[in-house]
Amino acid sequence: MIPGDPIHEALPAAGPLPAPVPQAEPFWGYKDLLTLLCLSFSGLALAFLTFALLTFTPLSLPLRLFVLQVVFYIFSLGSLAALFRLRYQQPLWRSLGWKTLPLSSAAASLFAGPFLALGLAIAGALLRTPELELPFQQMLGKRQIIVLFGVLVVLLGPLYEELIFRGFMMPLLTRTFGAVAGILLTGFLFGCAHGYEYQWSWRHILLIFTAGSIFGWARYKTGSTTAAAFMHATFNLTQFAAFLAQARTNI
Repeated sequence: MIPGDPIHEALPAAGPLPAPVPQAEPFWGYKDLLTLLCLSFSGLALAFLTFALLTFTPLSLPLRLFVLQVVFYIFSLGSLAALFRLRYQQPLWRSLGWKTLPLSSAAASLFAGPFLALGLAIAGALLRTPELELPFQQMLGKRQIIVLFGVLVVLLGPLYEELIFRGFMMPLLTRTFGAVAGILLTGFLFGCAHGYEYQWSWRHILLIFTAGSIFGWARYKTGSTTAAAFMHATFNLTQFAAFLAQARTNI
């Protein structure tokens, strides 16, 4: 090197490259949200096609409906996992905030679900929320069907919904609009997603929006989607047990 040469003096000394800066959560964007929505419609079409093909088998209607829901869940989450892996080289579960909880936080989340269900039941009574017979309630005749729908309502449904709403959507909305607005917007979308199931009753949608917002608060406060899923699971378990008790009373 020529002494005093400004070009060579400006070059950095040779050495190891700096470690890459970790990406902030979330690393995905609204383009990915739109992609997931499109893929979900494809998954819904595949689920209904599977359901139609199963009509030619001896499977009962409740079993076919169970398979329909599971096919949709698997396709939707599988598509999201492929999107994360191919576009960002990132894993699904850790990216969506699925983390191990301290024992105290896990216990608090599990016990909060029944209290939330009780509180919203009281709120529903004060709002004079109309009683609606949900489609799955008409199928709770045999023990095997009760077990299948219990698995769907208490385990698979909360797991899928929390990964999608609080794991995928909420961090994106929170980054854009702030924590409070992100939690409430996700709760609103969560309530609207259940609107058809409850015949678009505004009281039911309001109650589901409230539950979804509290699930979102748990996700935000703990930094873990696991907390929201635990609370959601015991919330649904309480409601499911109430449905079963009411059904036996009416027999």
